[in-house]
Amino acid sequence: MASSSSEADEALIRAIPLWQGRPRLHPLSGGITNRNFLVVDQVRRAVVRLGGDIPVHGILRFNELAASTAAAAAGISPAVLAAGPGYLVLDYIEGITLDAAGVRARCEACLALVARAHRDMIGHLRGPLLAFNVFHVLRDYAHTLRAAGHRLQALLPGLAADAARLERAAGPSDLVFGHNDLLAANFIDDGRRLWLVDWDYAGFSTPLFDLAGLSTNNGFSAAEDEAMLAAYFGAVDAGLRHRFRAVQCASLLREAMWSMVSEVHSPLPFDYVAYTAENLARYEAALDRFLSLDAP
Repeated sequence: MASSSSEADEALIRAIPLWQGRPRLHPLSGGITNRNFLVVDQVRRAVVRLGGDIPVHGILRFNELAASTAAAAAGISPAVLAAGPGYLVLDYIEGITLDAAGVRARCEACLALVARAHRDMIGHLRGPLLAFNVFHVLRDYAHTLRAAGHRLQALLPGLAADAARLERAAGPSDLVFGHNDLLAANFIDDGRRLWLVDWDYAGFSTPLFDLAGLSTNNGFSAAEDEAMLAAYFGAVDAGLRHRFRAVQCASLLREAMWSMVSEVHSPLPFDYVAYTAENLARYEAALDRFLSLDAP
């Protein structure tokens, strides 16, 4: 089966009407939503992302294409070279993919790039686009997990009650077009500047979700969180801290439930069970801190 899938991927890539001469294909590691390849032909190097819609995760490729195109036009992401059913081709950026320590070391630059995305992409977006509300995502994941009879479905009522409490604490928010998946690996440093890639989950969202994801995905300290909020919003008060910590918990719960759904629905070879356990533990620790700091 793996060989057949690989052969089908190779045939799809070679058929893309972009290449000059016979392209050389090099699989890229790290993707847990797409299958990614570096493709080299006579005139260019490009990244090809293969994957169809994934409705259980709210991934619709027309939206990813629109977001990627707008991000490129805003100078935030590499250029879109081609797109078609099941594939997206991007200009290759020679650089270093950040890890969590790298994001923390470049936190001002990473935050500035995210803020630019929130501010500048809106003028380049075209066509119908998705919304990303983390609390809707959590409710939808719970329905999906119950329908699948997930091995951890006994946890779902408690997680739903947690999510409802966090949603009340988060309250209303401004709306931006967010990235919504700020893992370290989605930042690339080319030696001169940073790039932000992978717009699978892009959509209209609260800016707090991207800030919370930047923090929780990359191990920010409380002091780094405070500096980030001050840099983004200008002034920080107790109400903003309260809302931010609630969305941090929701971000971690989303990552855990994303993995739970992926255990059932993803065909990719990844240890989702271990990833679920890791993120549930991180979520529970964050919720305990939230309740100790923010409970009335």
